Amino acid sequence: MSLSKPASLRAAILVVSTTAAQDPSTDAAEAALREVFDQDGGGRWTVSEAKIVSDVVTHIQQQIMLWADDADPVNLIVTSGGTGFAVEDHTPEAVIPLLHKQAPGLVYGMLAASLAVTPFAVMSRPVAGVRNKTVIITLPGSPKAAKENLQAVIKTLPHACLQAAGASSRALHSGGVKKLEQEAGMASPQAKTHSSHSRPHHHHHHCPHGHQAPIRHTPTPAASSTSTSTEPKSNDPSLGPTRRHRSSPYPMLSVSDALSLIAQHVPKPTPILHKVDPSLVGYVAAEDVHAAEDVPAFRASIVDGYAVVVPDAASGEEQSEAGAGVDLKGVWPVVGVSHASPTEEFELKEGQVVRITTGAALPRGANAVVMVEDTVLAAQTEDGTEEKEVGILAEGVKAGDNVREVGSDVRKGEIVLRKGERVSSGGGEIGLLASVGIKELMVYAKPVVGVLSTGDEIVEHDKEGDLRLGEVRDINRPSLMAAVRQCGYDVIDLGIVKDKARTLEEKLRVALREVDVVITTGGVSMGELDLLKPTIERSLGGTIHFGRVNMKPGKPTTFATVPVKNNAGERVSKVIFALPGNPASALVTFYLFVLPALHHMSGVSPPGLPKVPVTLAHDFVLDKARPEYHRAVVSIGSDGRLTASSTGSQRSSRVGSMKQANALLCMPSGSEPLQKGTRVEALLMGNIQSNAQ
Repeated sequence: MSLSKPASLRAAILVVSTTAAQDPSTDAAEAALREVFDQDGGGRWTVSEAKIVSDVVTHIQQQIMLWADDADPVNLIVTSGGTGFAVEDHTPEAVIPLLHKQAPGLVYGMLAASLAVTPFAVMSRPVAGVRNKTVIITLPGSPKAAKENLQAVIKTLPHACLQAAGASSRALHSGGVKKLEQEAGMASPQAKTHSSHSRPHHHHHHCPHGHQAPIRHTPTPAASSTSTSTEPKSNDPSLGPTRRHRSSPYPMLSVSDALSLIAQHVPKPTPILHKVDPSLVGYVAAEDVHAAEDVPAFRASIVDGYAVVVPDAASGEEQSEAGAGVDLKGVWPVVGVSHASPTEEFELKEGQVVRITTGAALPRGANAVVMVEDTVLAAQTEDGTEEKEVGILAEGVKAGDNVREVGSDVRKGEIVLRKGERVSSGGGEIGLLASVGIKELMVYAKPVVGVLSTGDEIVEHDKEGDLRLGEVRDINRPSLMAAVRQCGYDVIDLGIVKDKARTLEEKLRVALREVDVVITTGGVSMGELDLLKPTIERSLGGTIHFGRVNMKPGKPTTFATVPVKNNAGERVSKVIFALPGNPASALVTFYLFVLPALHHMSGVSPPGLPKVPVTLAHDFVLDKARPEYHRAVVSIGSDGRLTASSTGSQRSSRVGSMKQANALLCMPSGSEPLQKGTRVEALLMGNIQSNAQ
């Protein structure tokens, strides 16, 4: 093999994922690994093949042998997925029996790189070695972790593949290790004078709980509205303040752009089967629901009175259109009673009547009901307990009068609940479903929410005694949990976690196994103990879709998704909202961003709070730089007009600004106040009050 120029090497990528095998669009690992070969491979690599197989030992082995046992085998096979401790993780068990030689050095290199990112790397079970002339290495299923592992060894792999393919070791090693390192574009460990981490390093401060708004004394750097970088933007917590960003690296997005990213990246709603009972309230139908039977199922009386037989001559279509009817005046024998209860059917003949109650079934042969108000008692039985004869005073009686026909309310097969309709708390939908014999239906699952407070200064809100200097009662957790429940979602109390990276990471990992959406507060600003963003990006392998929003309050609001495996071993996406630490900011951003996300995930449309136009009841001062979501009370007057009044000081730390607030006013930025009488839009958080006199 000529060494005069770098040899072109062929690589194959095998994604091991039952989920991706069923839906290839869910796989992101292949693209991440191709990027490493293209950007970090020194122009040496061609990815000649890529396949997806289920997490089944035989499937994995068959594909590897096809590539490695071929007459012209690929130089390198990298697998992604199935290297953890989950029940369905089988990749190491599939690969080890195929290896003719093992390569523990490559395994060590990958583990060392991962351990520099997270201590949970010890939970990975990588394997590396050679089969025939092909080098095989197994990588984690997380695209971020797989990428980091391959980057850790990519520069050494050409040398390993050339040796495995049969190149002369003497020729390869001529010139010594220094020459090999130089050709591979590597520096020896002794040449490094500082940590080998090359990613940008950023830290964040907690939002102050004081009363004064932060004052910046230099112009704010301009930030683009979009970012295409897949690398972490957050700080590396292991580095000191000299490597910390002085300004946030996250683009400043508009509220509408942030909401668009939420709609794009939250998991799609999942259909489940649910019983028809009171717990169905708040769920959204995942399919059209058809009536299983007619309502009513029998001809029923709509009044208390007497069932009669209108002669055929009076029941035709022509006389009905003309408004004519039959004169039934006279004395009629009462031959029975029909109550609103199951009863034996009998036949009523012309000239007879049956006393009937509202909702009761008409006897066979009866086709109309005369109201009790149109009758008089003519005779009673000898014991005086029952009617024997009644006098009917009615004229113009037609067939069908006072009768509720079969299926007149709902016909069997008729759609009673359409896909996308929500079951309200008023009871109407549940009553309708019950009336037509629907016992269960497909609805969209409602996400379970967990609420976590962060910060060394945070203590339980009900702590006994005086607070120590620097302690702050936990306002956010109980407030947000109440808001989540009010919006109709189950919530789990995740407690308080201190400002320690490893503790925070472990807490979030546990939370992501229990809930679908994690809400945190605090730790998202610019301080060295603001660890949420670094933990999400660097430790959990998550993606931060936005980290700043152009609004007041709530600028550092953060939205992220994290890939995790569910109990079935399937890779799914979980959501994290890292909200500001100031209480008013946390509640405002919950309603503005978290609630629409919950609606998207549970099929509610349109998502978010309802929006109505209102008139300002007084002048409102505007923020000069940012649009503001002003806490207000919206009321309706006797003229039907909606007016809005401020709840007072809008300081983001003042949770009292949310007391009695039923709306967020969408206020523009500006240097001049908005005058009384100006029309603005309001997002309604609660019931509109009445100020009518």
